[in-house]
Amino acid sequence: MLATVRQEGITPEAIALFRELICLHYREYGRDLPWRRTTDPYRILVSELMLQQTQVDRVVPKYEAFIGRFPDFASLARAPLSDVLAAWQGLGYNRRAIALQKTAERVVHEFEGALPADVETLTTFPGIGPATAAAIAAYAFNLPVVYIETNIRRIFIHFFFEDREGVRDEELLPIIDQALLRDDPRTWYSALMDYGTVLSKRTVNPNRRSAAYTVQSRFEGSDRQLRGRVLALLLKEGALAEEEIVRHLGEDPGRVSRILGRLEAEGFLARDGGRITLCR
Repeated sequence: MLATVRQEGITPEAIALFRELICLHYREYGRDLPWRRTTDPYRILVSELMLQQTQVDRVVPKYEAFIGRFPDFASLARAPLSDVLAAWQGLGYNRRAIALQKTAERVVHEFEGALPADVETLTTFPGIGPATAAAIAAYAFNLPVVYIETNIRRIFIHFFFEDREGVRDEELLPIIDQALLRDDPRTWYSALMDYGTVLSKRTVNPNRRSAAYTVQSRFEGSDRQLRGRVLALLLKEGALAEEEIVRHLGEDPGRVSRILGRLEAEGFLARDGGRITLCR
């Protein structure tokens, strides 16, 4: 495959060979994941937000428990935020949970409980960017959308830009468009995800040769970690004064105060007198 592209360039024959390779791998080794057993837009939405920056193995048990607790938009929309955050614990990036609930509320109140099957409209919901919107459109509605994310970028750089640095997404998108299985984008993108996961374990990450490549900041000791610790503490203890939170966490009071201020501004926390609680 790589030799063909080196010799002949990105020809229709190379695209066809690439597509055959990806589909063959999927037929032989495709993963059985719970969100692949459904086309329910709600369940696809939940899986896509959970999978943002979180590995599949960590998501599977949390997804199944979350769906068991909140099986549809209506149940999620009316749930206390504390219950939603409790179900989300262990996934990190807790703002995704509040975005998911706000999306559910909007779907119930503005769209009669049905998630719109339109990429542009989906991007107006909190926590849903262009790539997530396109993924939902492909998996839930089987629409032949063209989009790029980490696994897709990795595969196309590996096969079609083997000797290049600084590969721009604008160069990849036309090739992704050519390769798309328009009669079954749901299966095609699942196949790409699985091959991209395998490729990440077998080669030096091709995404390092992407112009969009960045190194994720360290988690241990980060504000991100402290935010999670604050939310976990309030889930366990209920209402606490700020000085009690500082004492429990053993962190710098100024840093804790800054984190609390951000969480309050984002809608996670509320103050009642001198006590701080999770929003309901």
